[in-house]
Amino acid sequence: MRIFEQIESRVRGYVRSFPVIFESSEGATMTDESGRQYIDFFAGAGTLNYGHNNERINSALIEYISNKGPHHTLDMATTAKKKFLTKLYDTILQPRNLDYKVQFTGPTGTNSVETAIKLARMIKGRSNIVAFTNAFHGLTMGSLSITGNNFYRDEAYISRSNVSFMPYDSYLGADVSTIDLFRKLLSDNSSGLDLPAAVIVETIQAEGGVNIASSEWLRELSQVCNEFDILLIIDDIQVGNGRTGDFFSFEESGIKPDMVTLSKAIGAGLPLALLLFRSDLDQWKPGEHTGTFRGNNLAFVASYEALHYWDDMDLSNAVKYKSDIIRKEIEAIAEKYPELNASVRGRGMIFGLEIPEMGFCSQISERCFENGLIIELAGADDQVVKFLPPLVIDEETLLKGMSIVEQSIGELLEEKKQNLTGEM
Repeated sequence: MRIFEQIESRVRGYVRSFPVIFESSEGATMTDESGRQYIDFFAGAGTLNYGHNNERINSALIEYISNKGPHHTLDMATTAKKKFLTKLYDTILQPRNLDYKVQFTGPTGTNSVETAIKLARMIKGRSNIVAFTNAFHGLTMGSLSITGNNFYRDEAYISRSNVSFMPYDSYLGADVSTIDLFRKLLSDNSSGLDLPAAVIVETIQAEGGVNIASSEWLRELSQVCNEFDILLIIDDIQVGNGRTGDFFSFEESGIKPDMVTLSKAIGAGLPLALLLFRSDLDQWKPGEHTGTFRGNNLAFVASYEALHYWDDMDLSNAVKYKSDIIRKEIEAIAEKYPELNASVRGRGMIFGLEIPEMGFCSQISERCFENGLIIELAGADDQVVKFLPPLVIDEETLLKGMSIVEQSIGELLEEKKQNLTGEM
């Protein structure tokens, strides 16, 4: 690991949690230089929904490269882009009656978010954006201004202007309607809340701690936006692309957002980000919002193949089936170890195990890695163990990974018990 410490910036993060050199990967497993295999419950923070080195995707990429298909073309037309757009329209947008235009932004999710809030402000002629408590939308300046976690925010370098934060669903308790509060502030001309151009929200706050907005809350939010002429942006970067069982995480609620940000798994492991928005919102002048890497032909090839998973309901049904397995296994862990005071929440194939004891989740992640499982944390204080395996993980590997979590927690609690006994 010396070369990484010598040359790479100290800003590197995940390598500190998983300090080995990975050499190969396949499906839901990764293998390090020594040949040790790890089950992956992280999936590139939701990028690898279709698994590592998906055979169908790899074969298509090899064929495209062998045929000398163009790699970099800015926003020019290519056969790879034509196939991707056609597949996206035929398989995803048209069946859901979504009349969206597609804009290719820079290669990561934060580029899509920046584009969305820029376009919303331009269209509405208003600068304020409403975001929510515990939100995470990216770490470039505009996206960071609508991200809630104080770890990333500092008066020394973050512009906080033109953003207002509202409480997310259940943030003030299950009995308090945060939508009623939002409507009241919008209706009161002396509330201090400037009428926003847009509201941006995650249906499931993945980095924020696996906080889940109910379908009813999302419908009420959409209604408020309609009432007050506010654009509704759904950030589906981490929990879209099938993570909840539907392709879009908002489908269950029945709403139709004005804009949707997509990245991570839409590129099937390769850099790709795009913004979907209502056709009437396409008010850009040609070249008004641009970037060198807006659209990646290799990612178009990969995504085209990945979208075939949505030709039928097989993957969707599999996600919902495995969701029940994950929930059952995590709830069994919480019940087996009541001393954790743990709570379980999740939907589809994103789940969180929240443990109040400060620092204990970090110990769980570390011990899981020692035992052969890659799993990360979420929440403002890393108080949530986040379960995010590839959607295509087989049931046997999924159960093996869950058993490693249970084993690791048991080992840590037993060691804690022995330490307490030794101190007495």
